[in-house]
Amino acid sequence: MMAERFTASGVAIAVDPGKMLDELCAHFVEHSTVNRDGDLVTLEMTIGKADIRHEGRALAIELSCRSARALQNVRSVLAEHLFEFAGEDRLELTWSDAPKADRLPDLREIRVVSARNISPHMRRVTVACDDARHFAHGGLHFRLLIPPKGRVPVWPKLRADGRIEWAKGEDALTVRIYTFRNINLERGEIDIDFVLHEGENMPGAEWAVNARPGDIAGALGPGGGGVPDATSMILAGDETALPAISRMAAEIPAGTRLRIFLEVDSPSEELPLVSAGIVDLTWMHRNGAPAGTLGLVEGAIRNALADADGDTFVWAGCERSEAKRIRDFLKTERGHDRHRMSIGAYWER
Repeated sequence: MMAERFTASGVAIAVDPGKMLDELCAHFVEHSTVNRDGDLVTLEMTIGKADIRHEGRALAIELSCRSARALQNVRSVLAEHLFEFAGEDRLELTWSDAPKADRLPDLREIRVVSARNISPHMRRVTVACDDARHFAHGGLHFRLLIPPKGRVPVWPKLRADGRIEWAKGEDALTVRIYTFRNINLERGEIDIDFVLHEGENMPGAEWAVNARPGDIAGALGPGGGGVPDATSMILAGDETALPAISRMAAEIPAGTRLRIFLEVDSPSEELPLVSAGIVDLTWMHRNGAPAGTLGLVEGAIRNALADADGDTFVWAGCERSEAKRIRDFLKTERGHDRHRMSIGAYWER
C-alpha cells in the first residue's frame, strides 16, 4: 500500500527565472539531493520533494511530501529562498492552495525551568511546553526564537505566498537552530544543549548563559531530519553535533551498530552517551587547537569507511568547509549511496 502524499503546485513569476534556478541548485546541494535535467530541477529532501521547471518567465513548482507539516515546511523554505534570490527584483509567487495567513502551526511557546553547565563548555537549558508531544516526531532540530529583552514576544505568522512573516524593528526575534536533546513527555519538559563558544554574535549561547526560570522563548519545528533508518551507522561531529549524535544514539533500536567519533577540546568535555545499540565510541581531542582546523571528523570518517560496507549510513555535523570535503569525498571518491548519508554544516569559521 502506497503511503499518502501531500502535494501543492505553485508558480513563481520572476525577472530572471533561469538565474534563480541556478541559485536554487547551488544552495540546496548542501541540504538535499539535487538532480538537474535541462530546465527541470528536482530537490529531494528527507521530508519531501520539489520539482521546479523553468517555463518562459516563470518557475513551475510541484511539491510532494509525506505529511501536511512537511509540505508546509518545504513550501516555506522554498518560498523564503526564492524571495532571497530575487533580491530587489519583483517576484510573484502564488500557490494552487494558498496557505491561510495565520499563526504558524509548528510554533510553540516555551518557558525556562532550569539551566546548568553539564561540561565546561556545554550548558543545558530545560524548558517546559504545554505540548511537548508535538516535538517528539518529525525531526531532531528546531528554530529557537529569542524575543528582545523586556518586550512582549511578537511571534511570526504565515503569509499567503508561503513565507514566514517575522516581526521587525524593536520586536525582531533572534533565530538560531538547535537540537532537542531530550523530550520528557510525562513532565512536558525538553532539554536543549548549547555549546558555549568564545567569540562575538553568539546570541543562543548568551541566552543560555543568562536563562532564568520563567523566561519565555519560542520553538519552531521540528525538522531537519530524524534518526536514520539503518542497522549500521557512522556518526561523527564536533561538539556542536554532540546533542544530535547523543539523541540519535539514545533513540536507535537495540542491536543497531554505531561507530561514533566526537571531536572536543579535551577529556573534560566528554559526556556519557546512552544507547541500546552496539556502540564503538571514539573521542578525539583538539588539545587547545581551534575547532574545525584539524580535520579530525573528516579523517575519522575516511578511516572508518575503509572497512565499512555500502549499506552503512554516514552522518556528520561539523564546520562548513570540513562538511563540504566529507560530502565531496562520499559522492565522488567513494560513490556512497546518496540516500545513506547526511552531512550537515553546523557552523562556519
